[in-house]
Amino acid sequence: MKAFDTWERVLLALIVLVYLLFGLTVDNFLSPFALADSTYNFSEKGLIALAMALLVVSGEIDLSVAATMALCSLAMGFAMKAGAGLPLMLLAALATGIACGALNGWLVTRLQLPSIVVTIGTLSLYRGLALVLLGDQAITGYPETLSTWGNGTLGDLLGVEKLIVPIEFAVLLLAAVAVGLLLHRTVHGRRIYAIGANAVAARFSGVAVNRYRFALFVFVGIMAALAAVLLTGRIGSTRPNLAMGWELDAVTIVILGGVAIEGGRGSVLGTVLAAVLLGSFTFALGMLNVPGIVMSMIVGALLIVSMVLPRLLRRLKAPTGLRVQGA
Repeated sequence: MKAFDTWERVLLALIVLVYLLFGLTVDNFLSPFALADSTYNFSEKGLIALAMALLVVSGEIDLSVAATMALCSLAMGFAMKAGAGLPLMLLAALATGIACGALNGWLVTRLQLPSIVVTIGTLSLYRGLALVLLGDQAITGYPETLSTWGNGTLGDLLGVEKLIVPIEFAVLLLAAVAVGLLLHRTVHGRRIYAIGANAVAARFSGVAVNRYRFALFVFVGIMAALAAVLLTGRIGSTRPNLAMGWELDAVTIVILGGVAIEGGRGSVLGTVLAAVLLGSFTFALGMLNVPGIVMSMIVGALLIVSMVLPRLLRRLKAPTGLRVQGA
């Protein structure tokens, strides 16, 4: 068991297993182009999962993140139709994401409402607004630059043909480094852990609990806007059902990554590894033409397993007397 004394090592072993298994059974799964293509399957989800991880570590959750993405994309599309250039389009998406996150944060921190209830409500509100404002229509005709961001590679930007790393994946890695430094190397990160572990004790220690939680909800909105920009560029259109169901995928990535749903524990590395694991696994299933409903069932099963397995591993590592006493 020493080789698996951390959850991140378990995830890394599972990733290796997935690549070995499907590399031997699926043609061209391990080709450089297929590996690069597989990153599109989790890069945008990984971005929102990073922000969600911080929020869950603090003891809160945001189930409206995918609906926020739809509204951000819609704002960008309306700005384009009004004649705005790309900078104003991006500003519209960012402002929408901040507004959505701020509303969630205000309802949770000022009115003391449970975040799971609030964000279930705003999930329906934001998605409903997108459906009402756009109906069954789609907005297309976005600038080529946006398509490059969503579908291009670093080689396209740097003029190096063999550099096939997707821009989206590079953005995810940069965001992971930034969020990781914030959570694991700053006083703000230690305060986020303290809030999730015991909000009352953190408040009495002088931590502005509500201010931190409000800021984290806004950060989720910002990351939703970033993910919406990349996704809109990748698919080339805005639709009211954009990112439908991604809130489940984001929560699954966070919990599978070892973040405790009750707060106070988790890592950015685990979240990134979980995004790679889930994304590469579902990409391989897609290459095998597995139906989408089956993939949804697998994601749901992974969510359950990711909550049960870490607890079993902690029990196995605990002293025998403590296990009996806690049984």
